[in-house]
This record gives sequence, structure tokens and C-alpha cells, in this order.
Amino acid sequence: MNHRSIRKYTNQQVTEEQLNTIIEAGQMASTSSNVQAYSVIAVSDPDQKRALSALAGNQAYIEECSVFLVWCADLYRLKQVSEVHMEEQPSYVDSTENFIVATVDAALAAQNAAIAAESMGLGIVYIGGVRNQIAEFADQLKLPDLVYPLFGMCVGYPDQEPGIRPRLPRSGVLHKGTYNVKQTLEAAANYDKVYTEYMRVRSGDKPAAAWSQFMSKRLAEPVRLHMKDFLQGKGFMKR
Repeated sequence: MNHRSIRKYTNQQVTEEQLNTIIEAGQMASTSSNVQAYSVIAVSDPDQKRALSALAGNQAYIEECSVFLVWCADLYRLKQVSEVHMEEQPSYVDSTENFIVATVDAALAAQNAAIAAESMGLGIVYIGGVRNQIAEFADQLKLPDLVYPLFGMCVGYPDQEPGIRPRLPRSGVLHKGTYNVKQTLEAAANYDKVYTEYMRVRSGDKPAAAWSQFMSKRLAEPVRLHMKDFLQGKGFMKR
């Protein structure tokens, strides 16, 4: 309930013991059929963080954080360990369903890890910018086929105390029995008012746009349209 994104960090470093605990907590997240279809690349070398930051939109906090975790959906491991047992059976490792399983597995593990980090007094921020130049990013990390970087996560000791961003009303996301269209739209309209006020205060009393306006701008932008070709080139979603 106290989560907020941290984009400024002190020089205090995350210890190897803390990192191991964070990853182990992530590993205890639910995983579909125990496939555990994800891997994590931990980057702490300043030069490597700088190179990755440049590919992810020059976000300074990637360089400033103690350790940058890249969460990857990983079907490569499953393909390799299963092939010896399959003989002449066809493999559906490249199916869209398995792509979804790996993506969800990585996201669930990452959120467990984020909560573990916050329980230690650390702060995190997710970085979707790893997908800006995803082919180059994957090359930097030497990712094989059937592995793709889903998002990054900066981890470190916070050097700021940002406010907690308000979320949609519970009625906007919780439906009973069936999806309630009227309820979800009413909740979104109410959220527009709350969000506008939050942004006005945050910006020092400057005029602020509503949440729905931000979302319309986002949907009007052709963002990362290279993803489908990249993923299929990496061996995902072939069927």
C-alpha cells in the first residue's frame, strides 16, 4: 500500500546478500505448472549500466541505482532441457500460449522481488524502456533465442520521498460476477477528477490534464511497433 516509484538513489550499495534474498523471494512467486520460465540479469558495472541506459532512453536512474535487474521471459531453458526427453514428439515451445506463460511468470516473480526489496528499505522503479531498442538491448546481454527482456528494475537506497500516486477507484477494477461497463466508466470519470487534482498539486498548482487525456495521448502514439517482428524473430509466437 506504500509503493511508489523511486528515481533517485543514494550511493549506498545493495549487498550481495540482499540481492540474493530479493531474487529468492522472486522465485517463490506463483509459476504456471512450475515452468519457472524467466531469468534475471543483474547489472552493476557502471559502464554496462551506462550502455544499457543509452538504449533505454537515457534514463539517468539506471546509471545511478545500485543494481539494475533485467527481467527476461525465458523459454530457452525449457527447450534445452526438454528436447532430450521428447524423441520424435513435436515441441510447441514457440506457441503464443507459452509466450504468455513466460511473460506472466517473469512479471509475477518481479513483483515478488520488488516487495522484498521494499521490505528492506530499498526502492525500485520498473523500466519499460528496455524495449525501445530491444534487439540491441538483447545483444548487449547476449540473450539467446526464446529469451527476451520484458522490463528492467532499478534497485537501490532511496534519495527521495515521492508521494503515492492515486489509483483508479476499486469499483473501476473489481466487478462482481460479470463485467459492469457502466461501473467501470463511472469510476474512470471519477478518477479523472482525482488524478487532475493530484497532478495539479504535484506540479506546483499548474493546470493539469485528466488521466483519460494522458491515456488518449498514449494510445495515439505508435509505440514500439517493432516488438512483434522482434519476438517472432527470437522464436516466440510462431503459432
